[in-house]
Amino acid sequence: MHDTILREITPLTQSDCFTYFYRAKADFDFPLHYHDEIELNFIRNAKGAKRIIGDHVEEIGDQELALVGPGLPHGWFGTGFGKNQVEEITIQFHKDFFDDKFLQKNQLNFIRDMLRRSLRGILFSAETTRRLEPRIVGLGKKQGFDSVLELMSILHDLSISREYRILSDSGFNDNEVFSYNSRRIEKVMEFIHQSFERPITLSEAAKIASMTESAFSRFFKLRTGMTFIDCVTEVRLGHASRMLISSTRTIAEIAYSCGFNNISNFNRIFRKKKGCTPRELRQSYDQGTRVFI
Repeated sequence: MHDTILREITPLTQSDCFTYFYRAKADFDFPLHYHDEIELNFIRNAKGAKRIIGDHVEEIGDQELALVGPGLPHGWFGTGFGKNQVEEITIQFHKDFFDDKFLQKNQLNFIRDMLRRSLRGILFSAETTRRLEPRIVGLGKKQGFDSVLELMSILHDLSISREYRILSDSGFNDNEVFSYNSRRIEKVMEFIHQSFERPITLSEAAKIASMTESAFSRFFKLRTGMTFIDCVTEVRLGHASRMLISSTRTIAEIAYSCGFNNISNFNRIFRKKKGCTPRELRQSYDQGTRVFI
């Protein structure tokens, strides 16, 4: 997927817990990129700029706060703002900032789940962003151990916030780990990701979970927050987005290879879910891989 996308080598060294950058600028001129580190990005005064995270493209508002997981392509694009109008704070930390064994502790379960979700990109609500803005800005003034404690505290507060959106579709990031605290659901999710190219029935999935269809439908919605059909569609869209970005195959070829049985249906569902057409997503990525001067 990353053949034409810039892999950024960040200034974060193995000796540092995190890096903190503040920039005031008039343009977003860094191309679409990805890196191994996790990134928390706060932006204000850039209404109308375009954000790409994974396979999600959207115009941003006056301010926003996003968490981007490792290996996930992302970028913000826009020019012609006033001199030093746009303010951006970027905080980057290692994937192992929280040790794996430490993350398994009960008190860390919210942070653990948030970091997993970050593999698809998380956009926090305007209310959460406003509430944490002073602390994110103030983090740049802290040093040493105090700064590490404050970052951990900010991440914890973000993790317990219920006001957020997951941006990219399941299936787009091949690093994603499926964790639903249910082996049955995880087996079904593995099945969906392995079989999305062909017709998939509720009956097949219910058999994998050793449940009746009606009981499975209720159980699946309870654990994942979506219906089985919606989940299959999301996985197909995620894989389709990845192919749109990483291959030169036609949109029709991609639609059929991802289990959609006609192109107009694929275009309609894609636009409804993502707010753009498959062609527009491909064009956004093509533009984003060029440096904006």
